[in-house]
Amino acid sequence: MTTLITGASSGIGEALAYACAARGETLFLCGRDKARLKAVAERCEDLLRRDKSVASPLTGTVTAEVVDVADAKAVAKWMRKANAVSPIDRVFANAGVSTGEETEANVRNTFAINVGGCVNTVLPAIEIFTARQGGYQAANLSTKPHIVITASIAGYGPLKACPSYSATKACVKTWGLSLRGALAPKGINVSVVCPGFVRSRITDKNTCPMPFFMEADTAAALILRRVDRNVGLIAFPWPMRFGSWWLSTLPFRVNELINRLLPKKA
Repeated sequence: MTTLITGASSGIGEALAYACAARGETLFLCGRDKARLKAVAERCEDLLRRDKSVASPLTGTVTAEVVDVADAKAVAKWMRKANAVSPIDRVFANAGVSTGEETEANVRNTFAINVGGCVNTVLPAIEIFTARQGGYQAANLSTKPHIVITASIAGYGPLKACPSYSATKACVKTWGLSLRGALAPKGINVSVVCPGFVRSRITDKNTCPMPFFMEADTAAALILRRVDRNVGLIAFPWPMRFGSWWLSTLPFRVNELINRLLPKKA
């Protein structure tokens, strides 16, 4: 299994890298912070070396590269290069940022990375997978290529606490779930991940309440289990999923009133 992960230098992306390395997968990782990305790659290599000492050695390798997902040409070039080395089976379009203060620069950065970065990752993945479509027609879903998009529980509806973040996550959530149906006839699986509060550099800066907080390694294990089963919408924890869904079904005036009661996110 060859897996490519964007935003692998922290949070869910980092935890996914470790979990996949423990499985012996070949990994292609990217991030924007060279030092953090190097540390993640080294730990993945340690996991592979440790597992290679057992009776059934794992054969995966790790390649990490600094790539800005907002740069469409750079992302496509990196993905094609990775695929030429080891044909990619699974792509995690995971890179994302929080907005912080809703300044023009921060809002544009949020959309450039959370939406633009996702598009810049998913489109080359579709191109790569479609080019060798004939090799993925086996009945076993695990043999088919898989695109996994990280959205958020925040994408279930408008949140005054994080307008740009919730908007970008709503966008990629809807796009991903739509792509799932559109790409199924081509033998390409698509899953969308909508986590609640999971430990990351984003949550480390939060001052608001974070109910049902989850450690990144726990979240990564849950995500991989459901991706393995080709679950389309992977939203957790369930109380937050239900609450966010329920809020989104209310008349807007009621939704707006409840939103006013929510704590401000700093």
